[in-house]
Amino acid sequence: MVNLKQKNIDIIKINLIKNIRLVCIFSIVFIINSCKTDSSLEQEEKVEYEKTSIVKEKWHWDNPAKQSESAGYAQVVKVGNTIYVSGVPTSDLSLDGITRLYQTLEECLKSFGATPKDVVKETLYTTDIETMKKYNDARKEFYQGDYPAASWVQVSRLYEPSAKLEVDLIAEITDGD
Repeated sequence: MVNLKQKNIDIIKINLIKNIRLVCIFSIVFIINSCKTDSSLEQEEKVEYEKTSIVKEKWHWDNPAKQSESAGYAQVVKVGNTIYVSGVPTSDLSLDGITRLYQTLEECLKSFGATPKDVVKETLYTTDIETMKKYNDARKEFYQGDYPAASWVQVSRLYEPSAKLEVDLIAEITDGD
């Protein structure tokens, strides 16, 4: 009887060792496949990233490079249907000076077929907000009653030392525009 019991124990041990080996083999195979799957996912993510990389169209006055290499910016950048107009400065805080600044902004918008009606955000930086308030009619004329979201900020100095006003815009156009 003891011999039969010992044989059963030996069979159980052998089966247990086989099962442990199978679990180890399955674990190793699973780990290897998981690593391959992770690298495949990384590859898919890289391809997806490349597909969704933004395309920037630029405009910078008559510059063939479409950007200023010396200052390190483009006057206008279009991404999808959104147009970003870099700040346009003036040192003339008169009705005429502000009107000319907004005419320059309109020229920037036209570079991609936009108009003042397409502007959704305006940021105005000035060294003299009270004078800007006084001549706000020039700005309002530009928008013709269709005003964007806007921020006015008084600063102590702008990039160009003589500038007293600088305005940047964000416009949104449709494919049909």
